[in-house]
Amino acid sequence: EFFQLIVRDVFSAKYGIFRASDNSRYHWFRPQAHPSADALEEIRLTGQLIGLAVYNAVILDIHLPPALYKKLLRVPVTRDDLREVDPELHHGLTQLLQLSAAELETLERTFEVEYDSLGELCTHELIPDGAKTLVTADNRELFIDQYVDFVFNASCERQFAEFKSGFDRICGASYVRFMRPQELELLVCGCSDLDFGALERSTIYDGGYTRSSAVIRHFWEVVAGFSDELKRKLLFFATSSDRVPIGGLSKLHFVIAKNGGDSDRLPTSHTCFNVLLLPEYATMDKLRERLLTAIHNSEGFGMI
Repeated sequence: EFFQLIVRDVFSAKYGIFRASDNSRYHWFRPQAHPSADALEEIRLTGQLIGLAVYNAVILDIHLPPALYKKLLRVPVTRDDLREVDPELHHGLTQLLQLSAAELETLERTFEVEYDSLGELCTHELIPDGAKTLVTADNRELFIDQYVDFVFNASCERQFAEFKSGFDRICGASYVRFMRPQELELLVCGCSDLDFGALERSTIYDGGYTRSSAVIRHFWEVVAGFSDELKRKLLFFATSSDRVPIGGLSKLHFVIAKNGGDSDRLPTSHTCFNVLLLPEYATMDKLRERLLTAIHNSEGFGMI
């Protein structure tokens, strides 16, 4: 839970370290012309935090694009990677290839980029004398390549260097360096398949419950009616993570244990051991109400 809450805070807009595209769920480094020493230290600590999560096998609810995992593993990024970071920009640059020479001349676009650096409007030349160089049919491929390089490298060179330094401090000498980017992403974020049928089949029961106990049958009927959002809340409540482990939910060592007879007590959990403590509620409606109350108040100290 500590990892989940602190990572969510780090990626929020209030710190200005990362920004999320309006048309994408992914975060990328916010361009800064002159990042402060404090900002760079925070970014390095963020890299260490994610490295510690990997080291401790904690799956995080973060949205980092494939390009970041490529850069961490020294795999070159491409134009296609821009689609995940900024779909609107990727579309605009793709459209540029379809314009005629006359249309490009009308645009009067030069080899420079304007960007917001914490409220300050800054300009970056993509090539020497870029402000004086117009984009034409002959050089538009170069313009696109330089723009992509600006997004992934020049605009965040110092920030990414600190982030990688922090991550490598924890994972740099481990097996992680031999992974493919897709494998590292799975290690950080898990997979997205919420197959609760697989979880039901692999669940272990303790304290007197069995697969055929009435309250257990009621539990799975209630959960089957949950939305994906509620299912993730249930996972978070019982395991401190709403992410699916590598290999799917069948790989999650999930235990439902009896916690007394029928009562008004809420379900509780031992998140370190993925154990859900469930009283033997008399009716399905009562189980649903008590379970929903618990999972909607499962973060921090909300239940105190």
